[in-house]
Amino acid sequence: MDAAGQGAETSAGWQDALFECLSREEIRQLPYVPDNGHAHIIERAHADPGMLAYPLTTEEEGVAVACGAWLGGQKAALLMQSSGVGNCVNMLSLINNCRFPLLTIVTMRGEWGEFNPWQVPMGRAAGPAMELMGVSVRRVEEPGQVAPVVDAALHDVFSSDQAVAVLLSQTLLGRKEW
Repeated sequence: MDAAGQGAETSAGWQDALFECLSREEIRQLPYVPDNGHAHIIERAHADPGMLAYPLTTEEEGVAVACGAWLGGQKAALLMQSSGVGNCVNMLSLINNCRFPLLTIVTMRGEWGEFNPWQVPMGRAAGPAMELMGVSVRRVEEPGQVAPVVDAALHDVFSSDQAVAVLLSQTLLGRKEW
């Protein structure tokens, strides 16, 4: 590990595997709130002519985008950070009541090696808040888990109109230094 506590697991390898899962499932829209943990995936999406990636001003907009994409015949996946989960809680009632499929990939903050105490409360609450709103939560801790967990989540989301959040642990992402 390097001085920041980041090892090889922070390389683009697992991020490329995640992007390939999205591509294979024909995800066409990738709304996101800008986040360094998703930066490589966002760059790949912008470079892919078959995928439309665009920034949001707030995370709940991404929930609505996923619903609109589905109604328009396309698949979407929402990228966000754990600090934005609280912004989505009310909008997740739309997913629950209308049974829209939703996949969100959430980079976690407020966990291992967090320098910002403001990130800790939502880091603790992100998974339970999603579960309370009817979203199935899957957590990834190791690089080798990323592709299998995301593949399974994509299958569940789009084969049976489920809502699934894949939480990418801060140990996977590496400790941030400021």
